[in-house]
Amino acid sequence: MTRAVLVSSSAPPAVTEVDLPDPAEGEVLVDVTASSVNYKDGLALARNPGVARVDPLVPGIDVVGTVSALGPGVHGVAIGDRVTCNGAGLGETRHGGWAVRTVVPADALVVLPDGVGDVFAAAVGTAGFTAQLSVLALERTVAPDDGPVLVTGASGGVGSVAVALLAARGYTVTASTGRTTNADALRRLGAAEVVDRAEFAELGKPLQRARWAGAVDSVGGATLANVLAATQWGGAVTACGLAQDAGLPTTVMPFILRAVSLLGINSVDAPHALRQRAWDRIATDLDPALLAEVTRTVSLSQAIEVGAEVVAGRVHGRTVVDVAAA
Repeated sequence: MTRAVLVSSSAPPAVTEVDLPDPAEGEVLVDVTASSVNYKDGLALARNPGVARVDPLVPGIDVVGTVSALGPGVHGVAIGDRVTCNGAGLGETRHGGWAVRTVVPADALVVLPDGVGDVFAAAVGTAGFTAQLSVLALERTVAPDDGPVLVTGASGGVGSVAVALLAARGYTVTASTGRTTNADALRRLGAAEVVDRAEFAELGKPLQRARWAGAVDSVGGATLANVLAATQWGGAVTACGLAQDAGLPTTVMPFILRAVSLLGINSVDAPHALRQRAWDRIATDLDPALLAEVTRTVSLSQAIEVGAEVVAGRVHGRTVVDVAAA
C-alpha cells in the first residue's frame, strides 16, 4: 500500500491508501520525493476521458525520486539512483506521481544530472521538459539573430520555462499572456517584451505582417493560426498544447508562401535519448533561482484544489507537490 491521491468514478478525488503492485518486467519502484501539478493532472481530477483512461487512477504525470526496487530485465538504472520520469502514461494509463511510492517504466526514466535537485526537477516537470523539447526543435530552424521569437501562454508552466530557456540561448523573446500583471516576472525570466494574449485570440487574415522568426505555442486554436500567419519566411512554430482549442483554423498559405514549418512536440512518447538530451540541456540552461521565483509547493491534498485552478488558467508558473506533506 502507499499513500496517494486517488481519482475514481465512484467518489471525489481524495488522499487515501492505494494498493501498489511489485514492479513487473521492465519496471522499477520509485520512492517519490516530489511531483507537480500540470494541465493534464487537472483534467484527470475532473475524470476527463481523454486523460483518465483507467479507473481508478492516481494522477501525476511527473515523478521525481529514488529507485528502490527493480523488476526483471531492467538495465540502465540502479537502486539508489535519483531519477525523473515525465509522461510515459503516468497519470493517464497507469498510476502516476501523486503518491509516496509508484511503479514506472524503466525505459522512460532519466537519471538526474549532477546538481539537479529533486524540487528543481519537479518544478521543471513535464511542462519544462516539453518547453525544452520545443526549444530543441525550434533551434534546428531558427537562430537567435534571425529575429524575435514569441511564446504564447507565457504565464503557464510550458510558457514560463520556454521564456527562460530561449533567453538563456540568446533569443529575443516576446511573451504573450492573459495575465499582464505577471509582466515583471516574465521579464525577470528573460522576456524582452510582454503582450496581451487578446492580440492573438480572434482569428485574423491567413497571412499577416511577418513579425516572428519563430514561436513556441501551447495554446492552439485561433492563437496558433495567427502566430503562423505572422511568422516570417523560413520560420518555425512548435505546437505542444491546446489551452484555447484543439482545432487549427488556418490555411496552407503560411506554409507554401513563406515556407513556415509547424513542428509538433510530444513529450509523452519521447525516446530515451531525447529525454536525456533535454534534461542535460535543462541542467545547463535553466537557472534554478529563476524557476524558484515562479514555483510554489503544495501538499497532496492541496494539489487536488490546484488542479482545477490550472485548468481554469488561474495558476502562474509551476506548482510542486511535496508528497510527504500532510
